[in-house]
Order: sequence, then C-alpha cells, then structure tokens
Amino acid sequence: MTDEFRPSRRAAGRRVPEVRCRTAAPPGAAAPTAPTAPSAPAAPRPAAAPGVGAAVAEPEAGLDLAVARVRGDAAVIVVNGEIDLRTADVLRARLVELHAAGPRRLVADFTAVPFCDAAGLGALVAAHNQIAATGGEIVLAGVRPAQLRLLRITGLHRLFGVHADVQGALDALDSSTASG
Repeated sequence: MTDEFRPSRRAAGRRVPEVRCRTAAPPGAAAPTAPTAPSAPAAPRPAAAPGVGAAVAEPEAGLDLAVARVRGDAAVIVVNGEIDLRTADVLRARLVELHAAGPRRLVADFTAVPFCDAAGLGALVAAHNQIAATGGEIVLAGVRPAQLRLLRITGLHRLFGVHADVQGALDALDSSTASG
C-alpha cells in the first residue's frame, strides 16, 4: 500500500500510470473485440461480390462526387457524404481523376459534407499535391464551421482557398485569372 503514495518521490521525468476503472473485461480478454467482429465481415463483402453492381458501389456509398458544372477551366465538384477513413481514398482518387479529365481548377463544394476527419484532410492534401504537380488547383466552398475550424487548426486554410459558397469561389478564381 505504501507504494501507491511514492510517485511523488520518483524522478521528475517519469510518469505514473493512470488508475483505470476495472469494470471492463480484463486485459487480453476477447470481450472487447467481440463488438467489432460484426464490422470485420463488412470489409470483405464488397470484394467478395465484384460482379454485383450494388456491392461494388458499397465502399463509395457513403461518399459521392459529381461534376455540377464547368466554367472555363474550372469545374464545380459536388461532394456528398461523410469523409472518413473508409471514404478518404475515394475522395482523393476521384478528385485526381476529374482533374485529369480536363479542368485545371476544381471547386469542391462541401455543402453536403456533414463530417470530415483527419483522413479526409489527408486525402485533400494528397489530391492537392498530385493536382498541383500538374499545374492544377483545388478550392473549397461551403465548408461547415467545424470543418473550417479543423482547416485553421491544421493550417490547411493557407493551402486551399476556402470560400463561403460556390459562386464566391468561382468569382475568386475568375479574379485571380484576370489579374494574373
């Protein structure tokens, strides 16, 4: 029992482990992994049924990207759905694919994106790097306040042009083209 009160005598750089509640299963028990087991079969399901059209679209079902309009060398890409670890690579690949199809500048309309995590930010940066290497640009429009906060915390608001709406993004692109 006296060992519990000795942490104050330990070296200053050493941390004492936190006391944790023991209501959960003991370490090494299979109980914590049991709830995640139903989600594990979900990953093989799309790969197991490549011939079925609906199953192939399932990995992308949470995220949809579509070209809304093209104006000059800019295309407005409407992004619809959550951007997370499961859908981030779809976002990156589709943005790069759309850029390769012609438009030099992409305006990603995030109005219909309720959630974007760090994986989504990483996908945006990866897409930016690939597109910028060929002289392209990605601009974000309609970003929600929570997402804008993440962009500012990470400093990515300096990498991407961020606009309140699509029209503002297109106007900014037009003015930068006219002045440059």
